[in-house]
Amino acid sequence: MGPHPAVAAIRLAVRRVLHDVLTEFHRYADHDRPAEAARRPAHAARSRYAEAGAAGRQALPERPALPEQPDTPLVLVACSGGADSMALASALAFEARKLAVRAGGITVDHNLQAGSGLRAAEVVTRLTAMDLDPVEAVAVHVGREGGPEAAARDARYAALDAAAERHGAAAVLLGHTRDDQAETVLLGLARGSGIRSLSGMAAASGPAGRYRRPFLQLDRQTARKACLVQSLPVWDDPHNIDPAYTRSRLRHEGLPALEKALGKGVVEALARTAQLSRDDADALDTWAAEAELSVRDDTGRLECAKLYVLPPAVRRRVLRRALIDAGAPAGSLFARHLEEVDRLITGWRGQRAINLPGRVEAMRQGGRLVIRQS
Repeated sequence: MGPHPAVAAIRLAVRRVLHDVLTEFHRYADHDRPAEAARRPAHAARSRYAEAGAAGRQALPERPALPEQPDTPLVLVACSGGADSMALASALAFEARKLAVRAGGITVDHNLQAGSGLRAAEVVTRLTAMDLDPVEAVAVHVGREGGPEAAARDARYAALDAAAERHGAAAVLLGHTRDDQAETVLLGLARGSGIRSLSGMAAASGPAGRYRRPFLQLDRQTARKACLVQSLPVWDDPHNIDPAYTRSRLRHEGLPALEKALGKGVVEALARTAQLSRDDADALDTWAAEAELSVRDDTGRLECAKLYVLPPAVRRRVLRRALIDAGAPAGSLFARHLEEVDRLITGWRGQRAINLPGRVEAMRQGGRLVIRQS
């Protein structure tokens, strides 16, 4: 008799991701060996893979790799102790034993609740009992910039990035489910964000595709059921039901209200919208990258007349790329900023220079769009 359907589903999702990690790992290792095997140790291939990532991304400078088991990639699971991440950790531990993959775990202590250090230690104990190695708890300080949820997320990802670098991990698995994806889409919609925001979370993201989300096609109840049938203890974070947090209100009030009004299937529809939006956004980004080469003069300045004839969605992507290249922080560039810069192209009335985040300014001079730091 096979495993419970919920357990089988989470294991299959993780198995697919691990096969991708192994394929990419060996692809980059094989690429390195013919030309460089005589000049550098075998573990350098793993270092390059960890930086180069998926889908043919350009390799970044190498970093030191762990000397032991150089031909075996390390995959870490980010585990809070909740049902989603405990289910993910159990599936990783099971599947890694059958593949040429080393499996470890990281838990982040945000220091936002009494006893958080003790809970982090309990998670370490549970992950160690699954034979994951290395396993560690990392304590972080959560600031205030962007609000409590954004600040906690920034601190968490910084800690996970550092852990991945420290251990030479090929990938870090995250337990986001289809329900999380639906919530992300709705939050983007409420902010009036563009199609990239509506595309939600990618299956692979972060530096060189480091972060992998195997459960984006699975619902939250499947993960919880998998924990129940495997007798895995889970911790329910009280922040997840605290109405002070926007995502919590959406989860316990907003989505149920939508399902009551529209019927079941809202979560699945929103997740499907995310994928369709991501496909469209990727296509537009590619178009914009190609168009950018054709709208610059011989000195590299953007020509307003050539920008004007581009479709608005493409033009604004070209402008956003140019602003970020000039030093504007991507996270601080909002739609209103791009609209103001866009009016220098489409509604020119002799406007003055526009001040943007990162001390970047944009102005129109002699039919050219000049973007520079002030």
